[in-house]
Amino acid sequence: MSVLEIGDELPAVEIELSSAFVADYARGVGMDWGRFTSHEEARAQGLPGQIAPGNLSLALLSRCLLRWAPGMRLARLGTTFRAPVVADQTVTVRGNVVEHHVHADRTITFECEVWMESAEGDRLVVGTATLEESMGLGG
Repeated sequence: MSVLEIGDELPAVEIELSSAFVADYARGVGMDWGRFTSHEEARAQGLPGQIAPGNLSLALLSRCLLRWAPGMRLARLGTTFRAPVVADQTVTVRGNVVEHHVHADRTITFECEVWMESAEGDRLVVGTATLEESMGLGG
């Protein structure tokens, strides 16, 4: 059975979003558009600078959740993008457990709040996630 409890906090994870890292990711997933690869091209489009693709933010949130809860399955992740995630900054992923449920099929789910924030504490991406684990035969 899990050691997660309501109120548990996800250990804060700092992630350096260098321009090269964001551009490499964008190119790797076939999104090599100027807004994702160059500060200058992004600014020419009216953005504050080179931005991270939304699916990169989702991947980073997912990775942090799964590292936080090894052996669990990420059953759902829903997010709202509140502000552009600009390259060449350090962001922090945080979260906490807000609910847990035991189901008839012998699974336990944990509902979590999760977010990515800037160094100034602005929440750039916010969301909710469901982590799931099986209670096993003896649970």
